[in-house]
Amino acid sequence: MKVHSWGLLSNEEHQIELTDSNFKHSNAIGIPMGLGRSYGDAALNPGGAIWLTSALNHFIAFDEERGEFECEAGVSLREIQALIIPRGWNLPVTPGTQFVTVGGAIANDIHGKSHHTYGTFGDQVISLTLRRTDGSEMLCSPEQNSELFAATIGGIGLTGLITKARFALVRCTSPWIEMESSPFNNLSEFFELSKSSAIGWESSVAWIDCVGTKAGRGIFMRGNPAAKAESKKVKERQLGLPFTPPISLVNKATLRALNTGYFHLNKAKAGHSTVHYQSYFYPLDAISNWNRIYGPKGFYQYQSVIPHDRAESATQEMMATIASSGEGSFLAVLKVFGEKTPRGLLSFPMPGVTLALDFPNRGASTLELFAKLDEIVIRSGGRLYLAKDARMSRPMFETTYPNVSEFKKYRDPGISSAMSRRLLGA
Repeated sequence: MKVHSWGLLSNEEHQIELTDSNFKHSNAIGIPMGLGRSYGDAALNPGGAIWLTSALNHFIAFDEERGEFECEAGVSLREIQALIIPRGWNLPVTPGTQFVTVGGAIANDIHGKSHHTYGTFGDQVISLTLRRTDGSEMLCSPEQNSELFAATIGGIGLTGLITKARFALVRCTSPWIEMESSPFNNLSEFFELSKSSAIGWESSVAWIDCVGTKAGRGIFMRGNPAAKAESKKVKERQLGLPFTPPISLVNKATLRALNTGYFHLNKAKAGHSTVHYQSYFYPLDAISNWNRIYGPKGFYQYQSVIPHDRAESATQEMMATIASSGEGSFLAVLKVFGEKTPRGLLSFPMPGVTLALDFPNRGASTLELFAKLDEIVIRSGGRLYLAKDARMSRPMFETTYPNVSEFKKYRDPGISSAMSRRLLGA
């Protein structure tokens, strides 16, 4: 059947195989896939096999005293939170969507608004079970098979099939978040807000305008778990796009108006509020198939991280490059990473600032912009996020990920993806 990633950049034939705890792969070279939320080609394998983990969907253990959870790798973060939050626990680290499996969270070493407090998802993993395509199965942890453990965290599925994992939780008193939002007018103000939020605020993130003369303004949001439960009810509102429009709804004619409207709407609502964790952490989950807004050609996400000492100047240069290119992003997110070094050999975060941008696929002009942004990222000592990437060159990958040679020792020879062939070879 034809399979696409979240970016909708391609739709090619794949051989689909369902996996379970007794998984035995066919002779076809494959790659594991959870809920398909990688933006690029990390979980695509055109002409080969995809091993869907949807049958690996069982909870195994929940230690409510120690705050530890164990489940199979195909369980989603949404399913886990529905169980643990009413019992006083939560996930320390989640990305911008709940529709991610545990296996995908580990393989992409996801991060979120709480990175400066808790690090990455991989930092919470106590142990995982890995099944290799030669039939072997092994328990991996910081103490046991530690090298393979480090290769698997952030290893984009190339070291084997994660079948189950055990990870740490964090205490919570309710599903509510005490949030403070503040408008800012330029990057300097963003960095001041980030600095003041590093201590005393569990999570923080900013939306930033990268279009035209107003590029650099934005809305800064920071939050802490609410001390007590709110009595108000949560209204489940699910919007969605039932079809893909013939053109991208995010284009030159709409982008400036979208960004201006978003900024002024949220500026008017700035201040303190109490919000549900779902609307705070996962605002786009309320819109099913939101990726369709970019039309039949799909979209790219370009997410970089730049070390602290060059972050402000490099981010300013990237914003100016985008503004002068005629391209632009509506879903632009800026966040400061904490100082913790992640466990994974190919983990994305580093101490610094990450900028994530969605661009409609306009062909050559979009790729020309990315080439210019790549130059800034490389020159500044940064790198791109593999979970979001669909076009990074192999030389850039090898330059910006210093542990590539070490990682290659732990690749499973029976696993391959479009991304692995592009960045690591056959």
